[in-house]
Amino acid sequence: MLKSPPVTRDERRAARRRTRRRRRLGVLAGLALAAGGGVALALQLTGGTGAASPPPPPSSSSAPTTGTTSAPGAESEPVPPPDAEIAIAAVGDVVMGSTPSLPPDGGAGFFADVDAQLAGDVVLGNLEGTLSTGGASKCGAGSDHCFAFHTPPSYARRLAKAGFTVLNLANNHAYDYGAEGQAETLRALDRRGLLHTGRPGEIAIQRVGRVQVAVLGFAPYPWAQSLLDVPAAKRLVRRAARKADLVLVVMHAGAEGSDRQHVPHGPETFLGEPRGDSRAFAHAVVDAGADLVVGSGPHVLRGIEWYRGRLIAYSLGNFAGYGVFSLSGPLAVSGGRDLEAFAFEV
Repeated sequence: MLKSPPVTRDERRAARRRTRRRRRLGVLAGLALAAGGGVALALQLTGGTGAASPPPPPSSSSAPTTGTTSAPGAESEPVPPPDAEIAIAAVGDVVMGSTPSLPPDGGAGFFADVDAQLAGDVVLGNLEGTLSTGGASKCGAGSDHCFAFHTPPSYARRLAKAGFTVLNLANNHAYDYGAEGQAETLRALDRRGLLHTGRPGEIAIQRVGRVQVAVLGFAPYPWAQSLLDVPAAKRLVRRAARKADLVLVVMHAGAEGSDRQHVPHGPETFLGEPRGDSRAFAHAVVDAGADLVVGSGPHVLRGIEWYRGRLIAYSLGNFAGYGVFSLSGPLAVSGGRDLEAFAFEV
């Protein structure tokens, strides 16, 4: 388990500065529906509320930091001007095939039809499966209803080229090939400068200009930061809010299937597995300081909610897959950006 250092006096002062800074930020968000394309959520942060406008092109200053946890003392960065802007794109599930069923040309054109959706300073996706060649599959020989995804580590460069900056690994396929498969995945992402989040205690910090964005992933599995332990989730979100100007939460929650388009009240299960209480979890992390919550896991598009001035997208559905996703009915309905915008004050 990754551990964060104790909170220092300088960190507490920095947290107070960030609280004042967050109050000066306005948020513009757009969510569009499309069939058979992908799922994308665009979020723009700008000084004041102003009029809604489409997200700006990627900033040249949006280089991700190296590593996945913020370093002590990083809070001493200068306060950005009130008109600082950030574009955030979040998409749902991504599976780039599984050996031996892989896209042609080493996946070179895998994102060609959806790369317009992957424009932003922070581009976040849920990576289901592993980028590995080793490890033992969780599925026993001859398993009929077990899925384990094994994509070559070289495919990390396809993610980077497509525009991703942060990948969530808190999901049910991140450990398909055990500790060895997970370790290979982390190395593959690190080599391409891609941040990752979702392991216990893990906070990914991406710096965009002088603004720091924290991304945290949660899922109901032992290799992930627990979705089921809500008090621990709130503590981690508060810790991230002390380190960063904005906090984004990814939750891999909810039952799967074409009949699961609506978010129920109370906890969900799937094949006997607890999948968390999406509403209660999302509200709790916003209460703790999250600025945006996006969901994955059900493989269908679910509703969105404004809660205490924050956006919650309960499931972004399937974004891109090769031979692994059903592309008919509700499982093919997904979202794109630029349909409509909303403005509110943080």
